[in-house]
Amino acid sequence: MGNLGCGCPGSMARVIERNETSEQEAKGSIPSELRQWPVQLHLVPPTAPYFQDADILVAADCVAFAMGEMHRRLLKGKALAIACPKLDETGNYVEKLAQIFQSVKSVTVAIMEVPCCRGLDVMVRQALEKSGRHIPLETVVIGIDGERR
Repeated sequence: MGNLGCGCPGSMARVIERNETSEQEAKGSIPSELRQWPVQLHLVPPTAPYFQDADILVAADCVAFAMGEMHRRLLKGKALAIACPKLDETGNYVEKLAQIFQSVKSVTVAIMEVPCCRGLDVMVRQALEKSGRHIPLETVVIGIDGERR
């Protein structure tokens, strides 16, 4: 059928081989660590109470689907904003993030290893600079196999 990736290496179709989860491993419920709603960057109000003095995770949309332990390893104890730098209308993201960063105490940005996802990290860094604040920033890169790089 040819290349359907539109030229972007991150859009290339790939199969990720996995071993099936045993019945024993699948037992039990894994609790959500989500502490607020909404989560989409377009929808979150910059002055929402859940951002006040919070650690915030700014995550690319695909991270939660690629990384099985995302809630436990990245989201626990954090406020959340999700975005897709490739598909979202990102025109106001830097300004909005700069407003959000006025009240948070740290920022973690989680992106996928694909090139188009780097745009989210760039926007977060621009927003942090625009905010004038010097708060801790960590960038986490997740492989398409769900593993941290």
